[in-house]
Amino acid sequence: MTVSLAAPRTNHAKFITFEGIDGAGKSSHVERARELIAAAGLPVICTREPGGTALGEQVRALFLGNSMSPHTEALLVFAARREHLEKVVWPALARGEWVLCDRFTDATFAYQGAGREIGAAFVESLANITHPAFEPDMTLLFDLPPDAAQNRVAGRGAADRIEAESVAFHERVRRSYLERAAASPNRIRVLDTRESKEAVAERVVTLVKSLLP
Repeated sequence: MTVSLAAPRTNHAKFITFEGIDGAGKSSHVERARELIAAAGLPVICTREPGGTALGEQVRALFLGNSMSPHTEALLVFAARREHLEKVVWPALARGEWVLCDRFTDATFAYQGAGREIGAAFVESLANITHPAFEPDMTLLFDLPPDAAQNRVAGRGAADRIEAESVAFHERVRRSYLERAAASPNRIRVLDTRESKEAVAERVVTLVKSLLP
């Protein structure tokens, strides 16, 4: 049985996701995008994955705090994702609210598909079951070489088990992200975070404005 989006979007509501390897600087720009959309008089919420719901946050803690097989990682993330979609994302879009999400399915392709090397086909099969024919209206991919990203992560304190992975792991993750961006250039927009924070922020504003009605 095919399960699709439970409720239609209203008032041109958009779903924007923020992606990138750990330390690339994506999270700091979510709030800037929220302020821009709110200033345009549009309702907007911010959320994250794994997480976004009470159950999702429990899965996040389990995911980040425990070693597990790569396939289990992917299954856990998609279980939390379906809960997130049904309880938060799809209802918000149906109400006409814009949704800004820190990570979505592109992250699973990058981290589990490429980083953990379980392959894109397994992730694709889970995506087709969990949210068939549903994807973000725009994805902002914050790109940074892994060595520079890890230097930033090191300055934030203790790393979680994903952040603490090898440079080779994060190279695979980054390569997957860039390959997905090359395959979907209209949806995935790459921002080079080696540029100044101000320059990146200006690009974020320009891209988000392009979606405003």
